Amino acid sequence: MIRLNTAAITLCVLGAFPLAASAQSSNFGPEKGDREFSISGTGNSDRNMDSGSFGVTGDLGWYMQDHMVAGFRQSINYASIEGESIKDDFWNGSTRGYFNYQFMTERARPFIGASLGGIYGDGVKDSAFAGLEAGVKYYVRDKTYLLTRVEYQFLFSSTSEASDSFQDDGVWAYTVGLGYNF
Repeated sequence: MIRLNTAAITLCVLGAFPLAASAQSSNFGPEKGDREFSISGTGNSDRNMDSGSFGVTGDLGWYMQDHMVAGFRQSINYASIEGESIKDDFWNGSTRGYFNYQFMTERARPFIGASLGGIYGDGVKDSAFAGLEAGVKYYVRDKTYLLTRVEYQFLFSSTSEASDSFQDDGVWAYTVGLGYNF
């Protein structure tokens, strides 16, 4: 089983925040009408952080305003489970739409958002999910940024299950990657 260290994940996500203190004003980042593409490494764990997997995520978004982006996200994940009587490999994926609101106009741009989509594959029960997310984009060049994001996704099969699923059937997804506005 893959075990994720909570402290390491927290440091990874929060590591970009000190960069905000040294950020200088400039012409960094997107404008209304721009698009973005990012490719990221991801990891996830169950809500108790007992098991997890790793994978790749790609995002394609459109800026509706300078600070608001909506788009589509595709993830592919892999896990290898070994136990006393079991050894198995699992592949799964998720496809979702997302909406994020970015704060600030400096190099470091914290954001919050939400997503809605589906998860499918070998190691999961095919189901819908809704998610909340937060992260930071740090512009290393005018249109190129480093990305860190944490998502909490709660799984459900019907709308009547959605309210109960937030606490009972949630998973964490962590992302670190590189993106570009065009």
